[in-house]
Amino acid sequence: MKKITYTPKGVCSRQIDIELDGDIIKSVQFIGGCHGNTQGVAKLCEGMDVHDVIEKLENIDCKGRGTSCPDQLAKALKTTLSQ
Repeated sequence: MKKITYTPKGVCSRQIDIELDGDIIKSVQFIGGCHGNTQGVAKLCEGMDVHDVIEKLENIDCKGRGTSCPDQLAKALKTTLSQ
């Protein structure tokens, strides 16, 4: 198991905690942000392959910010893959 803590930029959430088993997402928790939406995104990602989640969530925009909590999750996962 690998645990990652990521600090998102440009969104309401303040932190994203991710737990991976290889390339499979075991859990995601957003600290802050739109609670219902971030809970939903987190649940939908459980059991999914990191690459599939990146492909689906990357470049989602929230209110013209150029990013979103799902996009920041994709960025966190991409950062993890490059380590």
